[in-house]
Amino acid sequence: MRLQAITWDRLGDRLAERLLDLEPADGGAWTRVALDGAPAAHPGDLAARVGEALRVRGRPSLVVGAEGFLRPASLRLEYGHQDAESYYNGWYDTGALWREVFDPLGPGGDGRVLPDLWDPVTDRATRSPYVPLPPGGVLLLHGPFLLRHWFPLDLSVHLLLTPGALRRRTPETEQWTLPAFERYDEETDPSGTADVLVRADDPRHPAWNG
Repeated sequence: MRLQAITWDRLGDRLAERLLDLEPADGGAWTRVALDGAPAAHPGDLAARVGEALRVRGRPSLVVGAEGFLRPASLRLEYGHQDAESYYNGWYDTGALWREVFDPLGPGGDGRVLPDLWDPVTDRATRSPYVPLPPGGVLLLHGPFLLRHWFPLDLSVHLLLTPGALRRRTPETEQWTLPAFERYDEETDPSGTADVLVRADDPRHPAWNG
């Protein structure tokens, strides 16, 4: 696949422009976007850029991080602090994401989204208030493994890191997670599945497939 060099700011603008004309596939009132990538690729940074680009264009958006929907430590760490299988299949509360994020933004939903549910530092519920996303607004969900759950997405963006870049950019204390990303690539093929692919090996010089 041929990729074109682009700056992060320009990428945020181009994605925002694409979203302005994108109609929800299910006929609902909200557009739902996933920015999928390993923590080392910083998908949340791109989500924030797109959100800001939408704001200056008069389009409301809500940035939600999957890390706000981690399971409690008693479940997440049942098999230890460095179990790649648990990280892949058991760390993220996808049921809560469906219930608190996607269902309210589906046909007949009320647009009231819970931006986060669980604080992994305190290991307690965040008790965050629901946030109303007006009709016509855009959900920008970011985090890892997002393309394997059949979320009702209107646009999916995958931030690609080659295995070498992922290893270099992942902190030593998190290297144990690497087999989970290898499995994700094999089982889901996010690079081939996503609507938009962003190569992020060099954090200063991204490239994308336009």
